[in-house]
Amino acid sequence: MTSNTIDKEAFVWIWLPEATEPVVAGKLEADDQGSVQFNYGKSYLERINANHPAISIYEPELPLKKGVLPLLDGLTMPGCIRDSAPDAWGRRVIINKKLGRKGKDTDTEALDELTYLLESGSDRIGALDFQRSSSEYVPRSANNVPLEELLQSAARVEQGVPLTPDLDQALFHGSSIGGARPKALIEDQGAKYVAKFSSSTDLYSVVKAEFIAMRLAALAGINAAPVRLVQAAQKDILLIERFDREKTVKGWARKAMVSALTLFGLDEMMARYASYETFAEIIRHRFDEPKETLEELFSRIVFNILSGNTDDHARNHAAFWNGKTLRLTPAYDICPQGRAGNEATQAMLISGENRLSNLRSCLDAAPHFLLSEDEAKAIFDKQREAIEANWEKVCDEANLSAVDRNLFWQRQFLNPFAFIVQPSQMARDYRL
Repeated sequence: MTSNTIDKEAFVWIWLPEATEPVVAGKLEADDQGSVQFNYGKSYLERINANHPAISIYEPELPLKKGVLPLLDGLTMPGCIRDSAPDAWGRRVIINKKLGRKGKDTDTEALDELTYLLESGSDRIGALDFQRSSSEYVPRSANNVPLEELLQSAARVEQGVPLTPDLDQALFHGSSIGGARPKALIEDQGAKYVAKFSSSTDLYSVVKAEFIAMRLAALAGINAAPVRLVQAAQKDILLIERFDREKTVKGWARKAMVSALTLFGLDEMMARYASYETFAEIIRHRFDEPKETLEELFSRIVFNILSGNTDDHARNHAAFWNGKTLRLTPAYDICPQGRAGNEATQAMLISGENRLSNLRSCLDAAPHFLLSEDEAKAIFDKQREAIEANWEKVCDEANLSAVDRNLFWQRQFLNPFAFIVQPSQMARDYRL
């Protein structure tokens, strides 16, 4: 790794359940080989009888124990810490700010992991933040952009009124940095949102496609994050309501979360081994309401296939962590992917070594979710009927053009390849 800045340590601050202010939990230290390890602070471990007692950041990875905690095999830093790091978009913004480098081909390894944690905004997903101090908490980029400023952004620029840096970067300079889709944090009427922006390089209405998929998922009975679609500066903007924040009379509380990748004990280099079968096993043993959660996850697999979302990798699934048990978060990042032909594969294995994007794969996996074949097929029919019944209405909500409707229908949404259950039954039982 080549780096102009090397951070060797960082202090982890955590919002404990129902708390509106963070406390320091411990310290991260990087060695010369690039590995990052964690140990809890003495004051944190002694929070037994406090109003907000200490919880582990995540077990079994970082149990509440003294001393430096060993890394899981194959990891160079704890997965539950890596979950709080910025994504590709956030990393390129930081590189641009610190090193002046732009473009989608910029090497994101130009900075070390602790620098990314310390330079990214403090209102990150989950309940953690990272500081250079163990005694003083100073938030970075803590202010969310008011929705009004977003909607009036073009007029403000014309009047010479500067926008907040994050909004200016995402709205007007997103395509110059590249990487994952430009984002900003928005606040409106007591709710917080992640805003995703369209790009001048989009070949189709990516933002509208995600809005449509998320709305149809909710209408099909899936617990999906609420979404809104707005326009600003001639760009479509998707607002996803944040489910990791809760407004209280004392301020904002934060909910601890871990990705499915962390549940599996894997990192990005090992993500190809992530499977829904393993996810189902973890749910059976460690989640609240396992039976209902298994059906919900199975329903999400089915909907991903029926909506053409093949980007269902293990960071696009997550669970709330309360220090003892896990609970599936609302679904997010359901975004239909462009496809030229019919055959497609999911990012995660569905059954055995099979990841083919069709309902046959789901039927094979159904027993792992404690579902019978008839129960699985009932979920297929319910979702197909919901998509067909609400398609035009949701497309109208998105003001989707006729060209894009034709592009999405039976290519991303309800692609015939998805309905392969058994070749002899395809035409009879699952005709579109």
